[in-house]
Amino acid sequence: MSRPINKQRPDELRRAILQYLTMHGLADLSLRPLAKAVGSSPRVLLYYFGSKENMLATLLAEIRHRQRAAFGRIEAPTFVQAYRAVWKQMSSPASERLFRLFFEACGLALRHPRQYKQFLQATVQDWLEVIAADLRAEGLNRTQATIFATAVLAGFRGFMLDYCATHDRKRIDRAVDLWLRSIPLPRRP
Repeated sequence: MSRPINKQRPDELRRAILQYLTMHGLADLSLRPLAKAVGSSPRVLLYYFGSKENMLATLLAEIRHRQRAAFGRIEAPTFVQAYRAVWKQMSSPASERLFRLFFEACGLALRHPRQYKQFLQATVQDWLEVIAADLRAEGLNRTQATIFATAVLAGFRGFMLDYCATHDRKRIDRAVDLWLRSIPLPRRP
């Protein structure tokens, strides 16, 4: 007799794997120790995710989804004020491990672009769309919004990389504030 299907198991595994990855990183990731740590088997992980690469892409997409949801709850009267709040949330201690994992995943994906093509495209395109939508609300047309969104995305990622490397909160917070104030948003028509 077979066991009944546990419909919550994929969600449980995703949470456990994400917790494992934020603690241990990707550098030495192997399915056997990962499966043991999350109370599963390599075969079950492959059943749910198809491959290690798909598992990572799925988990990183989930992180992006959670971040977009959290950032979507930020209410502020202007783009600059909203993105100051975004920076505060991004650079919180709770987010730092996720960003370390993200940067590690970027390095892995850049080393193996064919295996991680979907991740490389989504990790840029998803955020460009979110940021560009905010900028269109500020009065920019689609092309302008995409260009500015590119600068904003690159800026935040650069500041976050600096923060993860140095933890020099005071310097980086001041630089972020200066940068946000210097973004030359066109005036609304």
